[in-house]
Amino acid sequence: MTQFRADDELLTGRDASTLVAVGDGQRMQAEAAAAFEALRCDAAAAGFELAIASSYRSFERQCLIWNGKVRGERTVHDDTGSPIDIAQMTPQQLLHAILRFSALPGTSRHHWGTDIDVYDAAALPQGYALQLNPAEVAPGGMFDDLHCWLDQRMAADESRGFYRPYATDTGGVAPERWHLSYAPLASLCEPGPGKAALRAAWDSGADGEPLALRDAVERELEAILDRYVRVAPGWCPGP
Repeated sequence: MTQFRADDELLTGRDASTLVAVGDGQRMQAEAAAAFEALRCDAAAAGFELAIASSYRSFERQCLIWNGKVRGERTVHDDTGSPIDIAQMTPQQLLHAILRFSALPGTSRHHWGTDIDVYDAAALPQGYALQLNPAEVAPGGMFDDLHCWLDQRMAADESRGFYRPYATDTGGVAPERWHLSYAPLASLCEPGPGKAALRAAWDSGADGEPLALRDAVERELEAILDRYVRVAPGWCPGP
């Protein structure tokens, strides 16, 4: 039985004390890291170089991403991966455009140390900047073969505990074929932090910078949590 403890500090990305190093500069919970190393060996035997593009992400880091998109310093994409002109958007429209691909700070599954974004380093063309966009993982895309292999492993329950929480489009977060979640621990973190814990994190800010669009977030917080944070049941096998 795991001793993993999913408290508010961990759930909101403000406690990284239980993480261990894995891959190239990445961090995960120890049990999840061991499972990933096993999956990486399985992938290598099948001819893939399974690599992590993103693992643990702190509350502060997620705030930088979020606030940068609100200010137009980072690109906001549509479902095809094309940039969106945010200049004419209302705050509510911008809020939902960002939530489609970027988690509200404090709610990201990457806060937990259980979730990773992956790619096949062997299939990455020389000089190509990894995007983690739909084209890369679409049928015929550079990482499609890896994900077809992962599909088969998941279907056979041989994916070392990793499954896709955003495999299908339910009208919230866009499908992310590259996003894997270590179910034995991630399931202990669901459905994520409560509203009080989120507000405490937002009140604390990130390096003194408040959460952008907070008024718009607060106006429909429950709907946001239901649509963009709580994943549909059945994303991983039951106990």
